[in-house]
Amino acid sequence: MAFRLALAQINPTVGDLEGNAEKCIAALSQARRWGATLVVFPEMAIPGYPPEDLLLMPTFLQANRTALERVAAQTSGLTALVGFVDRDENDIYNAAALLHDGRIAAVYRKMYLPNYGVFDENRYFRPGRRPLVFRLGEAIVGVNICEDIWYPAGPTEAQALAGAQLVVNISASPYHVGKGRARERMLATRAADNVVFVAYCNLVGGQDELVFDGGSMVLDARGERLARARSFEEDLLVLDLDLREVFRLRLHDPRQRQERSAGAEQVEWVDLPALPPFPQPPLPKRETEELEGDSEVYQALVLGTRDYVRKNGFRQVVVGLSGGIDSALTATIAADALGPENVVGVYMPARYSSPISGEDAEALARNLGIRLLTIPIDGIFQAYLETLAETFRGLSPDVTEENIQARIRGNILMALSNKFGWLVLTTGNKSELAAGYCTLYGDMAGGFAVLKDVLKTQVYRLARHRNARGAVIPERTLTRPPSAELRPDQRDEDALGPYAVLDPILRAYVEEDRSLEEIVALGYEEGTVRRILRLVDGNEYKRRQGAPGIKITPRAFGKDRRLPITNRYRQ
Repeated sequence: MAFRLALAQINPTVGDLEGNAEKCIAALSQARRWGATLVVFPEMAIPGYPPEDLLLMPTFLQANRTALERVAAQTSGLTALVGFVDRDENDIYNAAALLHDGRIAAVYRKMYLPNYGVFDENRYFRPGRRPLVFRLGEAIVGVNICEDIWYPAGPTEAQALAGAQLVVNISASPYHVGKGRARERMLATRAADNVVFVAYCNLVGGQDELVFDGGSMVLDARGERLARARSFEEDLLVLDLDLREVFRLRLHDPRQRQERSAGAEQVEWVDLPALPPFPQPPLPKRETEELEGDSEVYQALVLGTRDYVRKNGFRQVVVGLSGGIDSALTATIAADALGPENVVGVYMPARYSSPISGEDAEALARNLGIRLLTIPIDGIFQAYLETLAETFRGLSPDVTEENIQARIRGNILMALSNKFGWLVLTTGNKSELAAGYCTLYGDMAGGFAVLKDVLKTQVYRLARHRNARGAVIPERTLTRPPSAELRPDQRDEDALGPYAVLDPILRAYVEEDRSLEEIVALGYEEGTVRRILRLVDGNEYKRRQGAPGIKITPRAFGKDRRLPITNRYRQ
């Protein structure tokens, strides 16, 4: 019988211990029908990831253990690895439970705890001390967790030196552009350097700002990919491994002989009895679509939106439609994520709204099949002006009057949210949020910011990418100059400059932490760079009050980039 491995790439919900356990049990049942020898689940499959300060609640820790034991009871005839939170009398650990034939046979505790970017594991966990290797019949398997495998001299090396033919890494690795390719390069290096099969099981789904992209995979001892699970959706990846290949390859690799005895001493060994095999039906040929570029980002935004809405108990969303590109793309993503019947657009014209804006909002709603409400706000705006006329006497109109219009619209959207239970999706993009070209309690009002980490130039690319699958965003929306339409003849680029200049400077400063001098050296005018950096630095207070949004870049506002609001350092 072949060593049949099943990677159960599931989409858990943080804190839904019973629901997550049910997902594990369902996958175990499916893997049993395929005759799996070993079933692998992602990191923190039981509590969800990241559970953050839930980990400080003893009742949560106990419930997490109870859910794990429920899963363990369903492993009759199977061996499985499941991520959970382990504890002893002093502390807690990010752990993998080795389940075997209805019981918890052993526990591995994660040794390398990430504490950078969006990760905060040193706040919660104590690191483990020893790698784990288990023998299952003739197979020798090492198990480690996420960050462990990123270190060349980490647990993977010790496990391979101890004789592991297969190293299983359970992971909760969040997505950003290019992350999947970087992961695969790293995993291929670990497999080839250690002459070992590597099986990588990643989480999938949205959790607050984070999206986990799945893409679980298995690589052979040469570092060649054997199979890959789907991206951005749940999947069960089943394949047969010939672990004897490791012995053949190691006979030709004398490097292993020099260190083998030391490796055996470093690890904890567990011997498990072989279980009677299940029938192994032939596996179907698997074809997995490879996503990249804008198609990858678009799917991340759809999944992140769907899971944020659904996991937080909402059924429908509302989007303020301006006739512009940002609201059009936000509504389109929402319709793709939730179904058009669950998206409501609201067009709120005022005195500076152009007729074509209304036409484009109507065309978008018609193309998407979403409901459109039209609620004029000019009477409300006039009432504000009259109410404030005496107080503002002698003062010229300025950004104050512009922001009043934006705040009226935000107020109306929140009223609809309260009345009908719709979640408000904000429509601002990363370029606007970076530069502060947005209104607190106005266009920033809402529950979730779909485009929070998407620069304006990429907004246009994503819109064209989506239209290539079926045109829904009006072409005029894609070609006319963007405008907030809060004063006569207003254009975004009058305040921000060309987005083709703004966005590369923002990427260099926000995502790459380049200095003013370094950005100028890239070929940008010094005065322009100074102005943009001043805008970014001066608007941290706005971003701190904004809605959470989907992370798609290596450095997103929020958990990634955390600057003090009160801060006098300037370049």
